[in-house]
Amino acid sequence: MKTAVIGGSGYAGGELLRILSGHPHFEVVTVSAHSNAGELVTSVHPQLRSYAGRLFATVDSIDFSNIDLVFLALPHGESAALISTIPSRVKIVDLGADFRLEDASQWGKYYGGVHAGAWVYGLPELASGQRDAIKSESRVANPGCYATSISLGIVPAVDFIDVSDIVVVAASGTTGAGRSARINLIASEVMGSLTSYKFGGVHQHTPEIEQAISAVAQKPAKISFTPILAPMPRGILSTITAKLVKPLSTLEAHAMYTKAYGDEYFIDVLPLGQMPKTSALTGSNKAQIQVAVDEHTHRLIVSVAIDNLGKGAAGQAIQNANLICGLDEKTGIDHDGFGA
Repeated sequence: MKTAVIGGSGYAGGELLRILSGHPHFEVVTVSAHSNAGELVTSVHPQLRSYAGRLFATVDSIDFSNIDLVFLALPHGESAALISTIPSRVKIVDLGADFRLEDASQWGKYYGGVHAGAWVYGLPELASGQRDAIKSESRVANPGCYATSISLGIVPAVDFIDVSDIVVVAASGTTGAGRSARINLIASEVMGSLTSYKFGGVHQHTPEIEQAISAVAQKPAKISFTPILAPMPRGILSTITAKLVKPLSTLEAHAMYTKAYGDEYFIDVLPLGQMPKTSALTGSNKAQIQVAVDEHTHRLIVSVAIDNLGKGAAGQAIQNANLICGLDEKTGIDHDGFGA
């Protein structure tokens, strides 16, 4: 399938290109980048030698009549403006937030501007029927990175916890903040240090997570979410706690999660005693999960690790593209992580 990557100069765009270079069915025929248009792809992504000699195009120069599949890897708010220029027959996976939220008021509160509507939410493992819902569509809203790790960590337990009072602390590597140059992201500021950001319940993934959990639980969910910038390039480690409303032991919780994700190739519920590790997932589309019950406070504790550029962005986008194109969802992304 002739494939276009729009926004190929960012970190997620570069990871898309890396994975797609080995995909047996998706052929990247054009890569666009706004400020880098006309430059060599390898001048921005020197690791992508399979794209040697190819230039970033402008979006205006793309002939969509020859394109079957589009990945949008653009800053939030920019995807919606392009949709009218892409023929309806073309399949699209949007890695941005433009089509994730169903509630226009939540979009206005957390993002601002005009709400573009909602596409099917591209988290296949979210709930029974979600995978089939994705397969039946041609345009998918790829979830946010934090939202992916947190939602996967909560959904198996919604019948056992108070979903109106979920507390999450999650750390992310610096690639999650995008490629734009900022003082707070340079190595001298980040290395050897941890810092919270978007503190006090204002992170834009909050309504997305609440929307996903509410849909599964069939009642309103609320999360208190504190994100942390970690001194590493990529990876997310989410720690989720929630008050139990039904008796549950650690062994029972582990068995419940193991059963819930037993048939999911991309989710590994680790053996008891083994903890998720971000470096084990670098470059993969997998998630690692561990659970425990804190008997002192009667709370469920869930630890989830993903690669924010893998299951949190590019890997999951290709998983969704495989589904809407009628392919095995593992195609091109069934590799292990790089490890440490």
